[in-house]
Amino acid sequence: MIYLDHAATTPVHQEVLDEMYPLFIESFGNPSSLHQYGRNARHLMDSARNYLARTINANEHEIVMTSGGTESNNLAVSGTALANEHKGNHIITTAQEHHAILHIMQFLISRGFHVTYLPVDKSGLISIRDLERSLTNETILVSIMTANNETGALQPIKEIGELLQDHQAYFHTDAVQAYSMLKIDVKMLGIDLLTTSAHKLNGPKGVGFLYVDEEVEIQPIHFGGEQERKKRPGTENVVGAVGFQKAAEIAQLNMEKNNEKYRNYKNILIDTLKANKIKHLINGDLDQSIASIISLSFPGMKIETLLTAFDIEGVAASSASACTAGSIEPSHVLIAMYGRQNDRILNSVRFSFGSMNTEENVKEAALKISKVINRLTKKVRDNDE
Repeated sequence: MIYLDHAATTPVHQEVLDEMYPLFIESFGNPSSLHQYGRNARHLMDSARNYLARTINANEHEIVMTSGGTESNNLAVSGTALANEHKGNHIITTAQEHHAILHIMQFLISRGFHVTYLPVDKSGLISIRDLERSLTNETILVSIMTANNETGALQPIKEIGELLQDHQAYFHTDAVQAYSMLKIDVKMLGIDLLTTSAHKLNGPKGVGFLYVDEEVEIQPIHFGGEQERKKRPGTENVVGAVGFQKAAEIAQLNMEKNNEKYRNYKNILIDTLKANKIKHLINGDLDQSIASIISLSFPGMKIETLLTAFDIEGVAASSASACTAGSIEPSHVLIAMYGRQNDRILNSVRFSFGSMNTEENVKEAALKISKVINRLTKKVRDNDE
């Protein structure tokens, strides 16, 4: 089986496992306890937080450890909106955000907030002019993801940060897909809140962090103890935090090499499909997308048929985000880019590269994909006759 679905999740690096395993036995203390076991756990937690903060040029006290991207997004968006309702009730996002953002917006609308959904062009990108025109005196939050989880489209984060510099609205970005692939400096980019998740970069599931600039007013959305500087209660996941730190260290060290490698994999995939005369369209713009993700439309095909056939042939891919995998609903991301009448929303597949890939198995996967497309095309042609 060839795994081309790293945007959904990634296998845990062996080095990460080696860091984590001993802690279950040796460092099981509660970081809130004052005895030696607790102090040891606290030291590990603080070290992980300090390192993770430095990867984005943040301060240690601006990092809130969470259970992952979805919780981080909930705290960032709901927590900030509720804490700043006295300043206004308008929020701006885009039509192609992750469901973890779009469903939060639905909740906030039910609470009386007004939400503007910015459109995107056929590259999946917003217009800065559209954002500028949408800002009002009531706008308190702008939430726009860095790299799209389906197409890899990279939004103009720096320009957004510059536009909001003199506005009261806070800037949140979901950087779950981008964190391991791009150098991110939250201070330079003007980012106030940033979401990450460890399992997207060969770390453990169930742990992530939310960066919250020290100037941001944010309200807890869970209640209990006073952990995470009263922003996120509950006994800290020390083992997960240490695993996240190790995964981030590996990702930071190999970032440049991985970008080059994954861009090469994209080219191998596309060139092999072309060599085998497979009809396909690229969703978005390769020059304005993250290296690890590519979305391809196969005219005349159907998503569910393609994914089943790919799986049988030994290729794991996805139709959309992991949260909607298995659903035959058309991708809201592609609808935002191309409209509801475009066939791409029903025949597109996401391929995403990572640690389980080599030039050889990407080439093999491309040949298997070509084989499937040719077989299905012949079947359709025979049925038409």
